[in-house]
Amino acid sequence: MLYQFFETQRALLSPFSEFASASAKLYSHPLSPFTHTPMAQRVSAGLDLMHRLAKDYEKPEFNIRGVEVDGVEVAVQELVPITKPFCRLLRFKRYTDDVAVLTKMKDQPTVLVVAPLSGHHSTLLRETVRTLLKDHKVYITDWTDARMVPTDVGAFHLDDYIAYVQEFIRHVGPNSHVMSVCQPTVPVLAAISLMASNCEQTPITMTMMGGPIDARKSPTAVNNLAMNKSHSWFENNVIFRVPTNFPGAGRAVYPGFLQHTGFVAMNPDRHLSSHYDYFLDLVRGDGDSAESHRQFYDEYNAVLDMPAEYYLETIKTVFQDFALVNGTWEVNGQLVRPQDIKTTALLTVEGELDDISGAGQTRAAHDLCEGIPKGHQFHYDAIGAGHYGIFSGRRWREKVYPEVRDFIAKYQAKPLSPAAKATAPAKRARKPAGR
Repeated sequence: MLYQFFETQRALLSPFSEFASASAKLYSHPLSPFTHTPMAQRVSAGLDLMHRLAKDYEKPEFNIRGVEVDGVEVAVQELVPITKPFCRLLRFKRYTDDVAVLTKMKDQPTVLVVAPLSGHHSTLLRETVRTLLKDHKVYITDWTDARMVPTDVGAFHLDDYIAYVQEFIRHVGPNSHVMSVCQPTVPVLAAISLMASNCEQTPITMTMMGGPIDARKSPTAVNNLAMNKSHSWFENNVIFRVPTNFPGAGRAVYPGFLQHTGFVAMNPDRHLSSHYDYFLDLVRGDGDSAESHRQFYDEYNAVLDMPAEYYLETIKTVFQDFALVNGTWEVNGQLVRPQDIKTTALLTVEGELDDISGAGQTRAAHDLCEGIPKGHQFHYDAIGAGHYGIFSGRRWREKVYPEVRDFIAKYQAKPLSPAAKATAPAKRARKPAGR
């Protein structure tokens, strides 16, 4: 009933939200007589804030129409080479009439970015994609809101997630690089491990950023919740049926609005302060700061429902059984063996201030991937970066991305072979990960 109650509340608030938006414009438009009344700016700012607090946030677009490559602006088109019931594989294809730049782009590495299926849409990685496009061909997984998938399609399990990733890797091709951000680090490592065990060619490199490979290390509030509550508690308290006004009516899901509540509850003071600052920016007429706030919360407040079976299996496998690090995880009857990976170089990235995946959780991948020569395993700590800072913002652009770019370029030029010998890292900032 909670999901139905939320939808009823949303429907009731919708007209009030639109009224607040229209009224805010009435007190701010230069041609409106109300704009020149006392306190007009404060009234407009308050109504605008009310509109944003009550409105429904839909999935944003990537809206990447062009990027700069070698000082030349090139066009970008969003293509969909594969469509699955619960995910689309997107490709950001670049176009230019500059022959020299076009020739260079054709030889650039191909990167598959596996976005999280953990609440927010894949557009959360918009800046990650935009930055990568300067030096790479880029694909990304675009996960579908489970409430939009009819029940006759069937369930979506963690094993299905792994199968999707393997299919996408095969489509992109073996001479590619895989980057996983947060939640997908675990299933991506499993997918590549299974490919290696089956003697399939694996990607040239894998970059894992801020993920719970071993959630026992430096557990955060998120980890503690997942580890300390029983499996039945999650089934009984966070799983609900999709209401009848969506295509996926009747599907069991972990609703996006509950996830969003959890996100906000982690840092309520920060969000309250941010909204108050937005109000003050509107009063002062600081349009740039106000627009920055809108862009962030348009993304942050847009959430999706996760299939219940996938969510519950992830909780059990990753945060309760620790099946990957304990060597007990089986996917469709086959044991997941990261030690079988031998020809894929590894880079892990962690944020110093990450409050989602604690220090050491991602780095734990090095202990598992013992088949990769130690000289081809690297770790980078992003000093001063939180969880989102390792894939967006100034620290991503100036600190993390150069490490990722150089790592990919190094192995694109000289991929590992089964008989590869360990070599020393090229840069001091990217050190071999010890065990």
